Amino acid sequence: MLPPPSLKAQKGRGAVSNLQGRFEVNVREAYDDGWEREEEEAAPWKTVVTDELCKSILSRNASPDLPFSVSLNPYRGCEHGCIYCFARPTHSYLGLSPGMDFESKIFAKVNAPEVLRRELAKPSYEPSSIALGVNTDAYQPCERERKLTRRVLEVLQECQHPVGLITKSSLIERDIDILSAMAAKEQAGVAITLTTLDPAIARTLEPRAAAPARRLRTIRTLTDAGIPVAVSVAPIIPFVTEPDLERILEAVKEAGAVSAHYTVLRLPWEVAPLFHQWLQAHFPERAQRVMNRVREMRGGKDYDSTFGARMKGEGVWAELIRQRFKIATERLGLTGRGSRFHNMDASQFTRPLVVPPLGARAKAAADAGQMDLF
Repeated sequence: MLPPPSLKAQKGRGAVSNLQGRFEVNVREAYDDGWEREEEEAAPWKTVVTDELCKSILSRNASPDLPFSVSLNPYRGCEHGCIYCFARPTHSYLGLSPGMDFESKIFAKVNAPEVLRRELAKPSYEPSSIALGVNTDAYQPCERERKLTRRVLEVLQECQHPVGLITKSSLIERDIDILSAMAAKEQAGVAITLTTLDPAIARTLEPRAAAPARRLRTIRTLTDAGIPVAVSVAPIIPFVTEPDLERILEAVKEAGAVSAHYTVLRLPWEVAPLFHQWLQAHFPERAQRVMNRVREMRGGKDYDSTFGARMKGEGVWAELIRQRFKIATERLGLTGRGSRFHNMDASQFTRPLVVPPLGARAKAAADAGQMDLF
């Protein structure tokens, strides 16, 4: 169901509303009592970054759809504000909205590098390529000051531990010194997400991420530094980003990328109504058409989470996209494995020599069996 036309987009934000999370007990609805002036604009949402102490930092999965089994995320929430982000529903677990809250209330895991050291030092730990910044972007704006991602990379470089990063940010260029040295040992690779070449669409779809042209420059910069770069064309949205498919692949090949992969639009949990709102705000004339195609690839539903189908979809449209992508990547020579996580070298791994003691606040949180958010 599409939202009422009264919902308006806010400059610099992806979500159109602060939709309540699925775990909320009480439901609140906006009501126009006639006193609000039409010309009055809502106050802009300010980003607030809160320190969080974590007791563990490595997440493991057994999904057959993913090229990695271990991931690390220094932040929760993401200021890039991509409306399609599959991680938005995770803010519901915090009692916050997957909408505006997700992109304006960010949690920084300030002890992530120290906790990583402790986890790598365990006698039972077996090295496997770590995917850094999968759930939320490890190079979102607050990383400029926090530098958590860089500190994590310093630990991984010290231990000669393989890592793969995926980002939409040009800030990754700051860490070329580390990544280039690791890539020379086949211990690092990067994937840059490029959804569209249209800057106008990008400004609404992923409002605080780097512009498409800037991401192409980042691919070239990383490639020239000897770092293998893959490109994630994700998500492919029918009639919005889908027409760009072949042009994106041609552009990233020219920029130096060695491989490419894709996913089609995923709408789990609260992402579905948020995306409906975004469509109505930015593409009302094609909103129904877009959703018809999405549902055609999802067995008539907004989303199908079945392994093997959730990333690529099923049906005629999904097969058409698969064939277009296959033909284009083979023509351009983008079928290499690039920075995919399973072809990096973990044989040189050494456990950290220095392991910091558990801080008093972190120890109290661990003893209590929960994380200290403040």
